[in-house]
Amino acid sequence: MSRYLRAACLAAAVSPWLLMNSHALADIAGKSPAGVRYHGGDEIILQGFHWNVVREAPNNWYNILRDMAPTIAADGFSAIWMPVPWRDFSSWSDASSGTSGGGEGYFWHDFNKNGRYGSDSQLKQAAAALNTAQVKVLYDLVPNHMNRGYPDKEINLPAGQGLWRNDCADPGNYPNDCDDGDRFMGGDADLNTGHAQNFAMFRDEFANLRGNYGAGGFRFDFVRGYAPERVDSWMTAAHDDAFCVGELWKAPGEYPSWDWRNTASWQQVIKDWSDRSKCPVFDFALKERMQNGGIADWRNGLNGNPDARWREVAVTFVDNHDTGYSPGQNGGQHHWPLRDDLIRKAYAYTLSSPGTPVVYWPHMYDWGYGDLIRQLIQIRRGAGVRADSAIQFHTGYSGLVATVAGTSKTLVIALDSNLNDPSQVASGTFSSALNQGNGQIRIWTSGTGTGGGNLVSVNFRCDNGVTQPGDSVYAVGSAAQLGNWSPAGAVRLTDVSAYPTWKGAISLPAQQTVEWKCIIRSESDPSLVKSWEPGANNSVVTAEGVSTVGSF
Repeated sequence: MSRYLRAACLAAAVSPWLLMNSHALADIAGKSPAGVRYHGGDEIILQGFHWNVVREAPNNWYNILRDMAPTIAADGFSAIWMPVPWRDFSSWSDASSGTSGGGEGYFWHDFNKNGRYGSDSQLKQAAAALNTAQVKVLYDLVPNHMNRGYPDKEINLPAGQGLWRNDCADPGNYPNDCDDGDRFMGGDADLNTGHAQNFAMFRDEFANLRGNYGAGGFRFDFVRGYAPERVDSWMTAAHDDAFCVGELWKAPGEYPSWDWRNTASWQQVIKDWSDRSKCPVFDFALKERMQNGGIADWRNGLNGNPDARWREVAVTFVDNHDTGYSPGQNGGQHHWPLRDDLIRKAYAYTLSSPGTPVVYWPHMYDWGYGDLIRQLIQIRRGAGVRADSAIQFHTGYSGLVATVAGTSKTLVIALDSNLNDPSQVASGTFSSALNQGNGQIRIWTSGTGTGGGNLVSVNFRCDNGVTQPGDSVYAVGSAAQLGNWSPAGAVRLTDVSAYPTWKGAISLPAQQTVEWKCIIRSESDPSLVKSWEPGANNSVVTAEGVSTVGSF
């Protein structure tokens, strides 16, 4: 059984943490004080695909997302970045680099939604399930380029009529060109979004995605290829109160010498796009520092800027379908992947600091980072960290040390640092919220309580958990986080890599004696318990990283 089908089979009811903290996930609509469409500044986004899902789960990805909707919500995500909804017949391969792709919607053909992710009706079902789970649906949009080699497109006129610009000279992103942005790579069949017919065609489709496919926002692909003002106009006309984000990865040095951006910083270049589009922007300033700088240099991302109006537009990420590896054929594109030894530290930083964080699907559900990410989301939600939260960096220590002021609590972050006492950089009482990697990743939170301040990650294991389809193994016990012995509030164990052993990390209050048992329970009916672990209760004294085992 594939990992994706297994994940779909294991989709379960909302976790006890989510039920107890549902107020933290209340959707706060609205623009930022500067008029940016960041939808309240409290989103945590899951990238809901990778480059190879049309090969790993052909024609079935929408079904997987539909079935995973409750789990995605339970894991703390408020929004999901969906793949491009339009079909795409293209494909490519590069033997020299060992990469390949195509067929994911990134070479526009038309607005038909019966593609390789699934059918039109399956897309609607997935969007409905996600919206029901209170996970905002953000569609990926490609209004710039297409594959001209396939007929029967909704645009099928010669380039001379201005609808595309494959034969245009390209001095760059300047008004003398026949379009208002860079050509797409080689420039073949680059759509002229400034043409009235093209602009209106996409505007109407964006409104269609809102009205008929549950769109709560959009991710704009390759925004170096069209004017930011075009994005603002589309959003104003189609979905003005939605979330939006642009992908601008053009380095300052790529602009001509006479352009001010040539000598600007990454922060300045991407902030300029946000100012003009009124949308947040992917924090490639932070990504560049993660790739090329030391860990102390991560303070130079857009999300670490001293001005809140800069932090609020930063959409932070560790890797995505373009930059990172993907499961399956050739590892996807992996143009700019982060080193493996930095991934956990990068998530610890992005999920506890300002900006709007995005989590890459394979990191969450394929490659073993999910437990850490869940715990970091709890810490972020418990502290009330937002896109525009204040952050202060502290020098005089090794690595990166920062204080983040959430709406409820203050966090102290120490990565690769010799800081051992948070009171050295912040006043008040602090307790450990996270300590991993032999002290390389540490986060403290002010005060106490179960909102993340004094939680520790405890490893649970249930052996001999032989189940039937529709059932899973859960841990239930004496702590509120384990349902207070109520099977309906039990926590599903998600790691079945050694089936019939089930494993998972659960965050519990530190230094408490907790009794618990394994149960086999229906995924769809929380009250239907098929089997209880026999014998006496298991017992564990909670501490970071401690393990406890039960068996049927």
